[in-house]
Amino acid sequence: MTYLTVPILVKSISQAKADIAQALSAHAEMLELRLDYLPNPTVEDVDEVVSAARKSSLLIIATCRPQNEGGRFKGPEEQRQLLLNHALKAGADYVDIELASLAYKPPDLTNKQSIISHHDFDKLPSNINDILKDIKKTKPAVAKIAYQPQRITECFPALDIIKENKNVISLAMGDLGIMTRLLAKKLGAFLTFASLSPGSESAPSQITIKDMKQLYRWDALDSKTKLYGVIGYPIAHSLSPTLHNAAFSEIGYNGLYLPFLVEPTWEEFKNFMDGILERKWLHLRGLSITIPHKVHALEYVLARHGGIGKLAQRIGSVNTLIFEENGRLSGFNTDYTGAMDAIMHSLDIKRTELSSLSTAVLGAGGVARALVAGLTDEGAEVTIYNRTAEKAQLLAQEFGCKWRALSDLKKLKHLDARVVINCTSIGMHPKVDETPLTASLLRDDMVVFDTVYNPLQTKLLLQAQATGAKTIDGMSMFINQAAAQFELFTGKPAPRSTLRRAVLG
Repeated sequence: MTYLTVPILVKSISQAKADIAQALSAHAEMLELRLDYLPNPTVEDVDEVVSAARKSSLLIIATCRPQNEGGRFKGPEEQRQLLLNHALKAGADYVDIELASLAYKPPDLTNKQSIISHHDFDKLPSNINDILKDIKKTKPAVAKIAYQPQRITECFPALDIIKENKNVISLAMGDLGIMTRLLAKKLGAFLTFASLSPGSESAPSQITIKDMKQLYRWDALDSKTKLYGVIGYPIAHSLSPTLHNAAFSEIGYNGLYLPFLVEPTWEEFKNFMDGILERKWLHLRGLSITIPHKVHALEYVLARHGGIGKLAQRIGSVNTLIFEENGRLSGFNTDYTGAMDAIMHSLDIKRTELSSLSTAVLGAGGVARALVAGLTDEGAEVTIYNRTAEKAQLLAQEFGCKWRALSDLKKLKHLDARVVINCTSIGMHPKVDETPLTASLLRDDMVVFDTVYNPLQTKLLLQAQATGAKTIDGMSMFINQAAAQFELFTGKPAPRSTLRRAVLG
C-alpha cells in the first residue's frame, strides 16, 4: 500500500487538532506532524498533538525538521531529537530523521519506526544512489530521498528508485516533479504527500488531497494503470488533465493523465521522450502535445520510424502520440477537426462558404498550421501574422498564403479581414491582460476566434464583443480535439457531455 499522507503544520495545538480532523474527513491515510512549525515546542506539546492524532486512528509520522534541512526548528540538536524520541513514546508510528543528523543520534531512534531521509532543495544529487546506499546501511524502516530537479528528465531517477527498492519514499519537488508524487502509488512507494489545502504545503508544489482524490483519481490507481499526459511549456494552465481524467472515471478506464512540463527545445523533448519510453513499466499509452512541441513530436515520430496520420502529414505537426504495446509509435493531429468544426458550428455555415471570407491567422505554430491547412483547402484568402516573420513566410509559402510580421499589426489603421483567428498563446493564463491586437483594428462586421481556452473570455474576445463583432472562444475547439484524442487513446467513444462538464462545470 502507498499511503496518501497529509502534513500537519503544527503552528499551534488548537490549529493542529482542527487540521487533523479535516485530514480525517478528507480520507487521508497517514499524517505527518511537522513539529518544527511550533515556535518553541516542548515535550508537553508533543504529547498533546500526538495524542490528538492518535484519536484519528491514522498512522502518524513525527518530524521536526531543522533549518538546514528545509525546516523551521531553531533549537539545539539534542532538544530536537529529544522531541522526536518523545513522539515515539507518545504513540507516533514513525519518526523522520535526516541522514546527516545521525551523528547526534539518541538511543533507539533508528529502530523499526525510523524514516531516514535526505533532502536537496537545489538540485538532483549527482551521487543519489550512493546516498540511498548510505541510508540503507542504517537499516531504517523506510528510506526517503527528496530533491529539486532542474529539468523534467531529472525526475526519472526518483521513479527508478521506487521501482527498484521496497519501503522507499522518492520524490522530485516543484512543478517538474508532479509525476513522481502521482506515480508513487502505481510503482509501490511507501507514501506520497498531499497538502490539506492550498497554502498548507510542506514542500514545493504539493498537490492538495482533494485534487489527488478527485482530479487524479488516487483511489482508482494501481500497478496496471496506463499512463497518459500532456507535454507543453508552459503547462500549468492546461485543462487537459481535468478533462481526460474525468472521462477515464466516467467510463471506468484504468488510466491516469498527467501534466509534463518540458523545456521548449528539441533536445529536451527528445530526452524526455527517450527517458519515458525506456521505462516500459510506466505503461505509457498516449500523449497530448501542445505549445511549443507539436513539430518536435512530428520529428520524433519520424526519427523512430513511426506512423503519421494523413492529416498530420498535411499539416506538418502532431498533437497526439499513441504508443502501442508492441512498441509502435504513431502521430496524429486532431487540431484540424477541432478547429474547423468549431468555426462551422459557430457560424452555422458549410466549409465551402469560407472561400468568400478573408482571414487573418495570428501565429505560425501547430494550431495555426492546422487552421491554415483547413482554410486554404476551402479556398479562403489567408494572411499569416507571426512574431518571427521568417516562420510566417515559410508557412505562407507552403500553403499559398500571404504573410506579414505580427509587429506590423501595430502599424495598421485598418485590418483587411472578416475573420480573425488568434493561434498564439498571447492572452493565455496567467498573462490574461495581453492581447495580440489593438482594439482599434476590430470591427462589428468581423468574426473573432481565439483558440486560447484559459481564460475562456480572453482580452481579445472581450474587446471584440465591445465592438459588436461575433466571437468564438477556444473551448469548442478544445473539447472537439480532446474527444478525438480520447478515442485514439482508449479505443472507446468519448463521453462528450462529461468532457464539457469537466471544463465548463
